[in-house]
Amino acid sequence: MPIILPTSEPTELQAAITQAVALLKAGLPVALPTETVYGLAADALNPDALLRIFQTKERPLFDPLIVHLPDRSWLNELAAIPAEDAGLVSALVDAFWPGPLTLVLPRTSKVPDLVTSGLSTVALRLSSHPVFDAIVKAFGSPLAAPSANRFGRISPTTAEHVRKELDGRIPLIVDGGATQYGLETTVVLVQQGALSILRAGPVTAEQLGEFAPLVPYIAADSPVAPGQLKSHYAPVTPLTLLDETEPESAATAKTGLLAWKSAPVGHGFQHVEILSERGDLGEAAATLFAKLRKLDESGVDAIYAESVPEAGLGIAIMDRLRKAATRG
Repeated sequence: MPIILPTSEPTELQAAITQAVALLKAGLPVALPTETVYGLAADALNPDALLRIFQTKERPLFDPLIVHLPDRSWLNELAAIPAEDAGLVSALVDAFWPGPLTLVLPRTSKVPDLVTSGLSTVALRLSSHPVFDAIVKAFGSPLAAPSANRFGRISPTTAEHVRKELDGRIPLIVDGGATQYGLETTVVLVQQGALSILRAGPVTAEQLGEFAPLVPYIAADSPVAPGQLKSHYAPVTPLTLLDETEPESAATAKTGLLAWKSAPVGHGFQHVEILSERGDLGEAAATLFAKLRKLDESGVDAIYAESVPEAGLGIAIMDRLRKAATRG
């Protein structure tokens, strides 16, 4: 069973930093909080440590990792930014770092092949979570940190979620409380003065469109960034997306419902979780994975999910629900 260390008091935080850094320097993965979801962190420049991430998560080696930087000065160490994109990258970094935006850029030779799955690009970000920030700075080198769960499963937004996912697989979980956004970062490919959104997230298309043209990305056979596989973020219990006319017909004593704003009147679902009674997409995003996990653990035989408005953060929520509903 992993040790779970609190961080609410300064002495607790310092003890957590010390233990986490010692394990990271020994090449071991540890679970850390970020502002998006909990990450399984390891030394991004150590191939042996990186391999332990893939083994712990049962993650395929063709799925690249995001690298979390200690500070902005590392950007040019790991990314070979073309001159034509330098101004755009700088503007995006100024606007959204630290925060939930990952930039996919040409890599330098310093980046191990395991991080990028052998691709010519690397995904980079700077976390705004104070606990993660303190640990990566104390470590003094970039950390790879995909979500701290078994591959393809629901992403963890609390330390307890990580324990349930990775109990017996990792030595340490640093508890930074529930995550702020509840959804993984927006991932953007920067290329020839334009942006392609590879994964929707907290930074919306509307926000990004203020900086450069948004162009569609033509999907490759293998992912160029995390979260691009068709099936992902899935509960063990089968999940089905509903349209507006279906909730009542899906209700039985053995089914659960992930509702948008309210449960159907007189419903017959065994278990109902509501994303946001106020109809707030930010609240829905922050609670999506936690409520999906509650339904998964409720004993129902099937889960049904209502759609949310597909604008702003709703695009990212629907991306996660569609992938969670895709089996295999």
